[in-house]
Amino acid sequence: MNAATQAAWQRLAGVDVSRESLARLAAYVNLLRRWQARVNLIGPGTVDDIWTRHIADALQLIALVEGDPGAIVDLGAGAGIPGLALAIAWPTEPPVFVHLIESNGKKAAFLREAVRVTGARGQVHQARIEALAPAGLAPRPRVVVARALAPLTRLLGLAKPYVDNGAFCLFHKGQDVDDELTESTKCWRISHRLHPSRLPGGGSIVEVREIARVAPS
Repeated sequence: MNAATQAAWQRLAGVDVSRESLARLAAYVNLLRRWQARVNLIGPGTVDDIWTRHIADALQLIALVEGDPGAIVDLGAGAGIPGLALAIAWPTEPPVFVHLIESNGKKAAFLREAVRVTGARGQVHQARIEALAPAGLAPRPRVVVARALAPLTRLLGLAKPYVDNGAFCLFHKGQDVDDELTESTKCWRISHRLHPSRLPGGGSIVEVREIARVAPS
């Protein structure tokens, strides 16, 4: 990666990455490229732009968290974006711990190898999200993240047990976020805030602090 590319994606991420973290991120990206040849971890059209489309997109969440979150949980972690990237590059010492929940066996295997190769502080849970009890995760997650997993209405149902346990959510969403928010009001009453994505394309980060089910009429 040349200096111009590094400067460009870090500017989009809005965070300074240490030399050590950069080396670990590079090891992660190299591993991701190798595994992508046999496991569909990211969109094929984004492989040549991993640093901007995936790493910068993940790391922009750091600026939205006040203080040290201690631990985060990535629902449907897939390739580890954003959760594993955050655990590698979080600018605190020690870095955050990440719980990576992924039911797909091949993707879970990749995540275990990525945790090993990068030395990230984290644990891979090969299970369905609904099958895990948030109170049983240690350390307890303070932040819930998810990217390209499900419509907001479903995400809120998956995240509610974590929010009830003291966490808040940061969800990557695209240009249709307003439609998803409107649809979610049929089932949920939430306290939320929209943060425009630092990446071009009109996406948003949905911050959710409270989730309550709407009583059937």
